[in-house]
Amino acid sequence: MTTANASGQRTATWLVGASLGYNSIECVVAIAAGLLAASTALVGFGLDSAIEVSASAAVLLHMMTRSEEESAWEHRAAMFIGLTFVGLAIYVGFEAVNDLATSSKPAASYFGIGLAVASLAIMPGLAIAKHRLAHQINSRALEAESRETLVCSYLSAALLLGLVANAALDWWWADPVAALVIVAFLAKEGWEAFTRRELCGLD
Repeated sequence: MTTANASGQRTATWLVGASLGYNSIECVVAIAAGLLAASTALVGFGLDSAIEVSASAAVLLHMMTRSEEESAWEHRAAMFIGLTFVGLAIYVGFEAVNDLATSSKPAASYFGIGLAVASLAIMPGLAIAKHRLAHQINSRALEAESRETLVCSYLSAALLLGLVANAALDWWWADPVAALVIVAFLAKEGWEAFTRRELCGLD
């Protein structure tokens, strides 16, 4: 391993560790706030954070024990991330449709709004940094994890719109609609994680 790659490896390890720490906090806050407010979008966002924690932990373990014969591990890690996306999409989609069908009205969640703002400020830059390092050290698993971080940015925006619309305008349906937007992103990224075979750009 060259000096540049070794430096990139250390930086990637630090970034993935930072993601793991932040998402652990995000997961607990989002799920607790979502349960208190009966917000499907907020709970779904918290569950996505839990998936990101498990993905970051898997990638971090790999970064700390990386070997030359790693292609099979990279493939398994990317497939695992894809599977978690699909599983979460099914769960959140079911809950969102149920909320729309039963006209379930969530309470306003200002903790959730604050969390969405914080994530929207942090996650895009973190995703871009991990994506660049994934190409530098040629890691498909890190690239998949960076895309998951980028999806968190999109989810933060959808969540913020839904929570603000519900709190400010009393549009109860905005919460499950935001959850369905989240489902669309999860399904897309899950499918691409299963089918992608090489590193690619963020979009």
